[in-house]
Amino acid sequence: MTAIDLGLPALGGLDDVPTTEEPGKAKDYKSDQEVRWCPGCGDYIVLNTVQSFLPSLGLKRENIVFVSGIGCSSRFPYYMNTYGMHSIHGRAPAIATGLATSRPDLSVWVVTGDGDALSIGGNHLIHTLRRNVNLTILLFNNRIYGLTKGQYSPTSDQGMVTKSTPMGSVDTPFNPISLALGAEATFVGRALDSDKKGLSEVLGAAAAHRGSALVEIYQNCPIFNDGAFDVLKDKDEAASRLIPLRSGEPVTFGPQGEYAVVRSGFGGLEVAATSEVATADIVTHDPTIDDPAYAFALSRLDDQTLTHTPTGIFRQVQRPTYDDAAREQVSKARHDKPADLQAVLTGNDTWTVS
Repeated sequence: MTAIDLGLPALGGLDDVPTTEEPGKAKDYKSDQEVRWCPGCGDYIVLNTVQSFLPSLGLKRENIVFVSGIGCSSRFPYYMNTYGMHSIHGRAPAIATGLATSRPDLSVWVVTGDGDALSIGGNHLIHTLRRNVNLTILLFNNRIYGLTKGQYSPTSDQGMVTKSTPMGSVDTPFNPISLALGAEATFVGRALDSDKKGLSEVLGAAAAHRGSALVEIYQNCPIFNDGAFDVLKDKDEAASRLIPLRSGEPVTFGPQGEYAVVRSGFGGLEVAATSEVATADIVTHDPTIDDPAYAFALSRLDDQTLTHTPTGIFRQVQRPTYDDAAREQVSKARHDKPADLQAVLTGNDTWTVS
C-alpha cells in the first residue's frame, strides 16, 4: 500500500514517513482510554472520522504523532493509539515545529481549539503557518471556551452573552480561514464535524500536502454553545447556505444550483442568482492559484450568520518548508565546517570572569 491511496495528487507531505505492508483498520487507532467528552459533543464525530481515515494513509502507527494544547479538543492524543503529547495552552504548534524539524520520518498533527489556537496560541499559529512547517493542524471551532466552562472565545459572535461577557461581547471575531490565508498558509480547508465524507476528503488532501495544512472544523458544543451550526446541518437550510468548493468546477450551490459565486469590485467575490449572470462570469474554483487573494476573497463570503459558508479546500499551493530548509542548513554546516566545541569555547565571543 502506498503512502496515500485516496485518489489525491501525490504532493509529498508523507514522502519521508515509513509505510506499512498491511492496511490497518479504524479499531487499530483507538486507544484503551475511556473517551470523556460531554454527550452530544462534536468531538466524538471528529475522533471517529480521523480514526476511520488514518488507515487509508498506509503509515505505521509509530510514525504518527498528535500534539495538542489545552481545551476539550486537546484530549485527542489520549484517544489515539499513536504517539501523542498533551502540551501547554496555545503552544502545540511550537512543540510540533520542533518535532517536525527534527524527525522528518513522522507524520505530525496538531489538534487545537478556537480558544487555544487563536487567543493565547495565536502568535504560535501564525508563525507556524508563515514558516510552512510540514504538519497538519486541526482547528476545532465551536465559538466558545468549553473546558473552562463557557467564556467567550476569539470566534464568538459579537454581542454573545457568556460567563465572561454578561452584557454581550464587544469584540469583532476572527475568521480563522482569513487569518490563516493572511499568514500565507499553503493549505487551508474547512469541513463540518457532521460531514464525515467531506471531512475525510479535506483531511486526505491536508495529509498529502507538504507544508503547513490548516483544517478548520465547525464543531458543536452542546453545553455552552449548542446549535451554533445547526443551520448548516439542516437539510433544507444547508442547501442554500453551504458553498462546496470543488477544484475545476464552477462555484454554484443551492437545491437546484440557483446561486453562483461571481467576481465583484476590486478583487472581491459575491453571491448572485445563477439565472441573472452569464456562465462565463461564474468563478471556476482553483485552489492552486499562487496569489492568496482569490482564496481570501472566498473566505470573506462567510460571516458569523453562516448565510454563505464555503467548505472544502480554499488554497493548496507549494513552496519550500521550514523544516526542509533548516535540515539542509544543518547538513551543509556539518559538511563545510565540522563542529569544534573547543573552538567555540575559546573563540572571540568568550570572556573570563575573575
